[in-house]
Order: sequence, then C-alpha cells, then structure tokens
Amino acid sequence: MRHLALIIATAALASGGCTAADSDRSPDVLGGDARPDVRSLDATPDTPPVDARPDGARLPDAAPRSDAARPDAARPDAAAPRGPDHPLPALAPPPAGEPAPVWQVSVVERFPHDPRAFTQGLLMVDGTLYESTGLNGQSSVRIVDLATGAVQRRRDLADRYFGEGLVAIDDRLIQLTWRSQVAFVYDRATLEPRGQHAYVGEGWGLTDDGRRLILSDGTDRLRFFDRETFAELGAVRVTDAGRAIRQLNELEYIDGEVLANVWQTDRIARIDPTTGRVIGWLDLAGLRPQEANRQGDVLNGIAWDAPNQRLIVTGKRWPLMFAIRALHAP
Repeated sequence: MRHLALIIATAALASGGCTAADSDRSPDVLGGDARPDVRSLDATPDTPPVDARPDGARLPDAAPRSDAARPDAARPDAAAPRGPDHPLPALAPPPAGEPAPVWQVSVVERFPHDPRAFTQGLLMVDGTLYESTGLNGQSSVRIVDLATGAVQRRRDLADRYFGEGLVAIDDRLIQLTWRSQVAFVYDRATLEPRGQHAYVGEGWGLTDDGRRLILSDGTDRLRFFDRETFAELGAVRVTDAGRAIRQLNELEYIDGEVLANVWQTDRIARIDPTTGRVIGWLDLAGLRPQEANRQGDVLNGIAWDAPNQRLIVTGKRWPLMFAIRALHAP
C-alpha cells in the first residue's frame, strides 16, 4: 500500500528468494466485515513514521481539472465482453445515491510470497511478476517467479527512500516513492536505472490505462499523468453513494476499471475512472494468513495476469499470494 525511488546510483543489485510451495487450487469462499488494521512501521530517525500520515491528507486545493468527462478516459477495450473465466463479472454503476454492492470472493490458487516483502506495488506482464517493496532501508524493486516466490532479480533503493506503487510501460518500470516526490525508471528486463521523474505530493499506488498513468496519494483522488513526461493531466475524486473513499492505495487497471486497495481495510474498490464512482467492492476479510500478525501487515498488492485471466492479491509481509475470483453480491 503505500509510500509506493531515488538516487538510483546508490541502489544495489541483489537477489533473494522464498521457499517454493505447490499451488493449492481448491476454492475457498471468503467474506465478512472489513477489519481495520493499525499501521505502525519502522522508519529512519530523519523520516516521519508511517503512522504519522494524517487520515485523508490531501494536496493543495489547486488541483488539476477533472478528467471525468473526457471521452478518452478509458482504454478502447473498456467495454469488451468478459468471458466465463474472467474473475470479475461486469458491473453497471449502482443507482444514484445507492452504495455499491459488496462481493465475496473465492481463492482458486495459492502461491508462495517472500514474508519479508513489505509489498507496495504488484503487477504481472507477459508472465513475469514484478513487485515494489517499502520501508526505509528495505525498499526494492524485484522480478519474482510466481510459481515459487523466488526473487530472480532485485534492485534496492537508497535507505532514505520508501518504495511505493509500480507500473510497467513498454520496456520500462516506474516506481513511486512515498514522500520523496520522485519516481524512478528502470529497464524492465534488467532493473537497470533509466531515469527519474518528479511529482508533487505523496505517492501510494500507480497503474496505467493505456493512455495515462493513474496515481493514488492516500486521499480520495485518482490523479492522471502523462506516460512519457509525468506531467499531471487531471484528477477525479472517488465516491460511493456520495461518500468520499479515502486512503486509496495500490492500484490495478483491469478492462476499464481501476481496482484499489483501501488502506487499513480488507476490501478492494472497483472504480469507474471516468466518473470516480465505486461500482463494486471485493470483500477479502479472512484472507490474511495467521503469520502476517504484525501491525502494518495489511492487504496490499493487486496484479492482473491477463493471458490467464487471473487476479492475484497479497499483503505486506504475507507468506502467500492468492488468485481470487468474485462470487456474488449478498
């Protein structure tokens, strides 16, 4: 989730791994009330502790114009029909003033995950899993083998940076930092540094709709940026039944929707990026492994494996990743 950097020249390339395990394909039904988690993270003395972030902190009011009405706000494939294997059934927006439905999910596969990884960003491209991890002195960008959880390649950030969201654009990876207001660019295959971008405010989650980057900063806004220059293009506020949905964290764009972890909850919001309305919720209560029992070990990390139609989720310092699918709304 967050503080999804750096003087890349100081980043060191290393590799690590976690224990391989077999995937469990038996489905488990999950659901229930969202469970808030209190966040308390390690930080260097000159860095504000993670839990010092004010709830719903916002950038200055002089926000860029909204992109909500732009006809090009979503990918051309946004309205493409979804086959029976798609884990997310298509949803229409709920009637005005009514809250979005909450869907239970089932677990269809399990994969091992490095329990030391404080996951801030997760994505899958062409069968390869990429991960961004956070915490000062522990932040990294990684290439991970999904089947075994082994870290195949890794680049560490300088200790002063807190890694955040991650996105792939062609042959590049772009990684946010929490409060440093810098995004680092890497070669997608080698993780070698290829540049950096500056931006204003905090960085939490990052995804791409094929035309623009979409960034979350812990508020109720999704902010849009140019994919090449990182110039800010606009923003939209996220609401459910008129209520602002704050603390939007890790993001993933899937077939015209933005999926967003909401920090300190067990839910993922399904957001229409053209309007900012939440069209549905995924309830993942009960998914967190017993081993992930420290404060801050919350749900965070969404990856879309498009060729295999798999929606993969995990959390900070979780020993497992899960492929899930939505079942039904209660």
